[in-house]
Amino acid sequence: MALNLGIIGLPKSGKTTLFNAITGSHAQTSAYASGDEPNVAVVKVPDPRLDVLTQMFHPRKTTPADVKFTDVVGMSGKPDDKKEPISRQTLGFISTVDALVLVVRAFVNPSVPLPEGTEGVDPIRDVESVMLELTFSDLGIIERRLERLKAEIPKMKGLERETREREQEVLSRIQPALEEGTPIRALGLNEDEDKAIRNYGFLTAKPVLIVANLGEEALGSAANVEGKMAQFRGESTDVIAIPAQLEMEMAQLSAEDTAEFRESMGLGLSRLEEVVSNSYSLLGLISFLTAGEDEVRAWTIRKGTDAQHAAGTIHSDLERGFIRAEVVQYDDLITAGSMVEAKKRGLLRSEGKTYTVKDGDIINVLFTQTKSEKPT
Repeated sequence: MALNLGIIGLPKSGKTTLFNAITGSHAQTSAYASGDEPNVAVVKVPDPRLDVLTQMFHPRKTTPADVKFTDVVGMSGKPDDKKEPISRQTLGFISTVDALVLVVRAFVNPSVPLPEGTEGVDPIRDVESVMLELTFSDLGIIERRLERLKAEIPKMKGLERETREREQEVLSRIQPALEEGTPIRALGLNEDEDKAIRNYGFLTAKPVLIVANLGEEALGSAANVEGKMAQFRGESTDVIAIPAQLEMEMAQLSAEDTAEFRESMGLGLSRLEEVVSNSYSLLGLISFLTAGEDEVRAWTIRKGTDAQHAAGTIHSDLERGFIRAEVVQYDDLITAGSMVEAKKRGLLRSEGKTYTVKDGDIINVLFTQTKSEKPT
């Protein structure tokens, strides 16, 4: 599964700058250049484990996991009940993403004026403003749907009626919580309740990574900024502070020039990769690996996935014909030095269908192949 992250925020917060920094794109950052169409790019997830395994197995190709970034037009930050808080086109783009990356302005730059009606730089205020806008959007959808269900359910029978009544029940529970400021992601919905509303793509149900966009004047205060915004941290939300403009500029440089620039500025290592890794964590995602002469590859699955369903991520034939999985942990393989040595040491295990795959497991799936199936 490829992770899809939607980058949102108020105008002039640096959304597109962060998008360019992460993806190496050259999308125009001017507010006048951004229409309703989003900027979209797919990038490879850096994973040092793949580099090590490539040196060990010398495969024909190495395939990291993919992450798709969708950078949408800036939100107004002024939701009200007289209009759509988010345009339907923008809503259509971000309702399908797996998680939201909310960029808020934490930099002072006279050449990038604040949006009209905004007083001073206040990332906490901006987070609350966007969160409110997301809430208004979800409430609008729920209100319209409940009105429709109220009219349709009396005309239904059997399973269809039961399904719609269950949906009505869940939406009726969510509505007052949203009105009180509690996002859907904080309600602890069970699997059945989540299934009843999954197709709506509610925005407050999505995990949120808040990115405080620092300026050059605040390069040494990332930890301080994150500390001030700690109130937003939770099971499905996190905060990170990044100088997006500098990161975008360095993304255009060679590796050698970037290293020299970072050293001269005292920046240390880039934190851009944390945007992806933190999003993985918020979504409960992990990566297992496959390694051999043909390919070394990372596969993304949800934490808690069993071996049979993980095999289906590679190919449906492997899931249907699953016999067992040969598993060795990455660290154990590196310690052993080779797959042969890992097997000698008893580090290579045989696991059945119900084995829960761990992050960093290197897996070889053994399966039954029918005549109609092609080799993988």
